[in-house]
Amino acid sequence: MLVHLYFPGEQDEDDVNELQLLAESAGAQVCGILLARRQRPDAATFIGKGKAEELRAAVADNQAELVLVNHALTPGQERNLEKIIGCRVLDRTGLILDIFAQRARSHEGKLQVELAQLEHLSTRLIRGWTHLERQKGGIGLRGPGETQLETDRRLLRERIKKLNSRLHKVRNQRRIRRTSRHKIPIPTVSLVGYTNAGKSSLFNRLTGSEVYAADQLFATLDPTMRRLVLPGNCSVILADTVGFIRHLPHDLVEAFKSTLEEVEKADLLVHVVDAANPEHRDHMQRVNDVLAEIHAESVPQILVYNKIDLMDQPARMARDIDGNMTRVWLSAATGEGMDLLLHALAEHYRRHRRVYRLSLPPASGRLRALIFEHLEVLHEVPQQHGGWSIDIALDPGKLAWLEKQSGFRSEFIHEDTAIVLAPTGS
Repeated sequence: MLVHLYFPGEQDEDDVNELQLLAESAGAQVCGILLARRQRPDAATFIGKGKAEELRAAVADNQAELVLVNHALTPGQERNLEKIIGCRVLDRTGLILDIFAQRARSHEGKLQVELAQLEHLSTRLIRGWTHLERQKGGIGLRGPGETQLETDRRLLRERIKKLNSRLHKVRNQRRIRRTSRHKIPIPTVSLVGYTNAGKSSLFNRLTGSEVYAADQLFATLDPTMRRLVLPGNCSVILADTVGFIRHLPHDLVEAFKSTLEEVEKADLLVHVVDAANPEHRDHMQRVNDVLAEIHAESVPQILVYNKIDLMDQPARMARDIDGNMTRVWLSAATGEGMDLLLHALAEHYRRHRRVYRLSLPPASGRLRALIFEHLEVLHEVPQQHGGWSIDIALDPGKLAWLEKQSGFRSEFIHEDTAIVLAPTGS
C-alpha cells in the first residue's frame, strides 16, 4: 500500500507516480494507494489517527504486507503506525535505501549504501523490540550492566566509524586516480540528470559500452568512466553517474559524496533530460537543486533533450546569444542526433584553443609520439633536415602540460603563428 499526503500549496500528481515507480523498482507489487490532505503532519502517526484506521482497513482488504509512506517518518511515527496497521511501515528514505542496496555493485557503492542504511537504522532501534531493553546477565556480567539496546547502539556506532574510515581511504584513492588523470590533460565530462532520463543508454551509445540500462529508477548507482574521442582528435573522459530524484534524502547525498565528487570536479556537465516526460522542466530544476547542494552549480552545462523518438521530433541543436552550442535534441535509443552532441562537445573544448606551430628536431621523436597520442594535430610537414613542422591545437592547460614534457624546449613553438581555432563546422 502506498500513502501520500498533500499539504497546503501542494498538488503534484507526479509525486505519487514517482512513489509508484520507486516501489516497482524495489520489486514491490502495488495493490492500492491512499491519498489524504492535512494542514500539518500528525506528531504521533504523521497521517492522523482517522487515516491510520482507514489505512488499516485498506491493508486488511488488499492483504498488503508492506506500507510505503512517501514522506520522511520519525522512528516513533513508524512504530505507532505499525502498531495500528499490523504490518511493516517504510518511509521514503528507507525505500530508496533498499533500491540502492539492490543496485550497488562496486566495493565503494556497497560501503556507501551500508553506511547510509546504518545511519538511518541507528535512530530506529526501538522498533518495539522489547528484548532489547533486558539487562545482560550471567557470571561476571551482573551489576549495572548494559542493556541490549545500548549494546546494539554501541556496535552500530563502531561499525559506522569503521565504514567512514574505509570510505575515507576510498575517497583518497579516487582523488589520487583523478590527480593521475589530470597529469595527462584529458578533461572529464559527467552525465547528470533525473533518474530514468536515459543517461546510461546515452553513455552506451557514445562509448560502445554495455553499462546496465533499464526503464526503472536508479538503474545505475556506481559511476562508470570511459575514454571518448571527439571530432578533431580531442579526447575526454565520459562519466556515467547516479541519477537524481526529487526530495533526495540528505543522508544519501552525504553517503555518496565521493561518487558525486566526479560531478563536482568535472570540466563539463551533460545534463540529460527526458524530453518526452511532461514534468521534465520540474525534473531539470530538481537536478539543478542537487547540483547546488554538492557545489557543482557553476560547472558549465550542455542540455541534452533525450527520447525525441517518443515525440516524433527531429534531431536539432540550439545556440545561446554568444553563438555557443548549448542544447541538443537527440535519441539515445535510435542514435539520431548523436553527431550533433559529439560536435557540441568538440566545439566546447575547441573554444579556448589556439593553433601553434612546432618545429621539432630529428631527436624529438619521443616527444612527437606523445603529441600525436594526447594532442590534436592539425597538420604535419617533414623538414629537409629530418625534423617536423607540426600545427597543433592547444588550450592553456594542454600547453602547460606540453611544456613540462621531457625534451621540450620553448624555442620549438613559434608564438607569432598562434591563431584562435574556429568552431567545428564554421
